[in-house]
Amino acid sequence: MNVLSIEGDTLDLICWRELGRTAGVVEVAVAANPGIADLGPVLPLGTRVVLPDVAIAAPETRDIVQLWD
Repeated sequence: MNVLSIEGDTLDLICWRELGRTAGVVEVAVAANPGIADLGPVLPLGTRVVLPDVAIAAPETRDIVQLWD
């Protein structure tokens, strides 16, 4: 999936907004976009970002806390 950054976007914000999570996705997005880290933490307006397929990215894991046995 390709998206364009809007004013004030960071890569993790784009991942959160478009894919609903950042865990395991931001790292794959950095690898899919060579040189994106050189642009700085806030991406320039209109930067094309290639996002990974969520199924390909590492699955989200959650720790379950059980209050009672």
